[in-house]
Amino acid sequence: MRTLVLGGYGNFGARICRALAGDPSIHLLVAGRNRDQAQQLVDTLDGTASAVAVDFTAADFAQTLRQLDVGLVVHAAGPFQQQSYAAAHAAAEAGAHYIDLADGRRFVCDFPSALDAQFQVAARIGITGASTVPALSSAVVEHLCAGWTAIDSIDICIAPAQTAPRGKATLAAVLSYCGEPIRIWRGGAWSQAPGWASPERVDFLRMRPRIGALCDIPDLELFPTHYAVRDRVMFRAALEVGITQRAFALLAALRARGLLRRPERLAGLLNRTAVALDPLGTALGGMVVRVEGLDGHGRPARRAWHIAADNDHGPEIPCMPAILLARRLAAGTAMPAGAFTATGLLSLTEFQGEFARWGMVTDIVDETATSTCEPITDATPA
Repeated sequence: MRTLVLGGYGNFGARICRALAGDPSIHLLVAGRNRDQAQQLVDTLDGTASAVAVDFTAADFAQTLRQLDVGLVVHAAGPFQQQSYAAAHAAAEAGAHYIDLADGRRFVCDFPSALDAQFQVAARIGITGASTVPALSSAVVEHLCAGWTAIDSIDICIAPAQTAPRGKATLAAVLSYCGEPIRIWRGGAWSQAPGWASPERVDFLRMRPRIGALCDIPDLELFPTHYAVRDRVMFRAALEVGITQRAFALLAALRARGLLRRPERLAGLLNRTAVALDPLGTALGGMVVRVEGLDGHGRPARRAWHIAADNDHGPEIPCMPAILLARRLAAGTAMPAGAFTATGLLSLTEFQGEFARWGMVTDIVDETATSTCEPITDATPA
């Protein structure tokens, strides 16, 4: 399958390209506006790969895809918060499958209704949110809650390593809702809270506790309905260096008071200056998902899933769902036509090989009464 990766030499795109390049069922096309940069990456890859210069916002992008005989478009050129569905529309028009790494709430949540008919006509599948959220997060929730009769709460927190490679686009995405009212499911009803404000302590199994603050992601809207959550769904991000977390809280306060209109414009400056704080942090990052509810016998239950990613390998995690789904399509595995979010499309078991490849450690902890750990991977401890 001729697979074109948009943003193929970017922070996440390059990781996806490295993972797919050696797959014998994939002919990789590393794509972006700068062909020379794409070629530089191609020169380092195994397998069959080519560099192409494309602009997915161009009116003739669908024609370009047809000329290149593309069977799958993987869209890794974020941020997605303010993007249109141009790339997805072009993929469907060209008769290609489509996968993106979007974590923008409106982009992901509105994707099926906006594009389902077009992908149905094309007899292809379009998948959005093939990233940490909601692809991995939903796989974890379904694993933890298998057989349960009810889910009361879902609490998720990501904790990036301070020294992990950063991208301006990613930073711009998170700054875009800093201080903005975010709609959340809390107390069994919809309410609002400001993004990146009111940080709270979050505990991790293999890392020190951190202070996490509310982030706007698709899970906050998708999970209450999809999993019939009775009480709350929460998603936080916990930065490793406390001064950085407090800086985001300050930006949130300034925006809430109307003193800072566009925090995302500071993304370039903050991305350049963040390196000065690296000596205060480590290369260890992770994530935790906690669920509460009623087990198969109707008894109260609380479980947590942890992952620890050392050696600055954390940015590999958002790429894994797109990699797994691309391999599935390239292998000829049948998938229904239409447009879908990545919620529930992958099982947690499917991620285990990727976790092990990067030396990541996962644990499941029964927090109902004891702290008995149930490791679910044989990877070397971080």
